[in-house]
Amino acid sequence: MAWPGRGRAGAALALLAAAAMLAGCAGGPPAAPEAPQAPVAGRSPAPESARPAAPGPGAARGAHPVAPGIVSVEYDDPSRFSDARMGPHESDRARRAWVDALCQHLSERAAAALPDGERLAVRITDVQRAGGFEPGRGAQLAQVRIVRDVYPPRIDLEFQRTAADGRVLQSGRRELRDPSFLSRAGRGGSDPMRYEKALLDDWVRQDIGAPSPQ
Repeated sequence: MAWPGRGRAGAALALLAAAAMLAGCAGGPPAAPEAPQAPVAGRSPAPESARPAAPGPGAARGAHPVAPGIVSVEYDDPSRFSDARMGPHESDRARRAWVDALCQHLSERAAAALPDGERLAVRITDVQRAGGFEPGRGAQLAQVRIVRDVYPPRIDLEFQRTAADGRVLQSGRRELRDPSFLSRAGRGGSDPMRYEKALLDDWVRQDIGAPSPQ
């Protein structure tokens, strides 16, 4: 597949068909042993930690699961994401856990929104999670992610949408931002990735369409 602006051969669609799976994620370095997560302080009363999301209702149309190969989500090296550069050390395994959770969520929501026969390939190129670290608060809070409106979530991605016959219907790059994310804090309940998933949900609705009725 030819990612926007990267000049890769379009013949890679065949590779996509062979490798893509619903909720499939690819990218980043091999996982390292788990390390403790940074706690999160914000409007949610419970500490937040990265953990994979369970399959959601968007993974099926009616009573039938969505066929494999509809959506492929890849990502660049998470250790180079803005979130890794701006926060304290996090193990590769811990970082991949929350990136994979985002991949799965996006795969499920996009698959539910795509018309039958279409394919979507997404590459996540950067993520900055909601919240920031404030060492000035003292040693005990130096490793705590503080969720405030001055630390909005950000996700950059590239995508290509193709018809059943291989025609490119839509492609481009998107910089997902939501400076008002805290006003929608109720979306996703206590999910530690709710702010980032809300960004992806908004993008799916805007660029792909509303999910099919369940």
